[in-house]
Amino acid sequence: MNTNDKTISVLNHLIGISKDGQKGFANAAEHVKRPDLKTVFSEYSKKCASGATELQALVTNLGGDAKSDGTVGGALHRGLVDVKAAVAGHSDLAVLEECEKGEDVAKKAYSNALNEQIPQNIRDVISRQNTEVLEHHDKVRDLRNAARATATQ
Repeated sequence: MNTNDKTISVLNHLIGISKDGQKGFANAAEHVKRPDLKTVFSEYSKKCASGATELQALVTNLGGDAKSDGTVGGALHRGLVDVKAAVAGHSDLAVLEECEKGEDVAKKAYSNALNEQIPQNIRDVISRQNTEVLEHHDKVRDLRNAARATATQ
């Protein structure tokens, strides 16, 4: 696989991950009760969509066909969020726990992408998006921890 094809493959994988995040956070926003969580998840969904669009433009500029949907694993995870939320009575804690798992997947995907031999201009975009993924993860983790503390009181 030549460098261009490898770069397109890496970008398309991240597009799938970003689309998963977009759909997953939108799904989470629908299931939580707290307005502040709805706002956070809606904002993160929009950021994931924007990130996917940016990556799609890079693929197009490289002459590739940009992925337009998420991953099979992401679809399965969203289904799991729906089931867990239903079983837990749509508890905010259950949704937060599943969102954190989704962000763990995104963290790993971006870390792996940054270990690939890709052009510097594309690495810069991935690195910036990785920073956002890490921020999303940490915020979701902190919200989950706060929800756990409240649930045990």
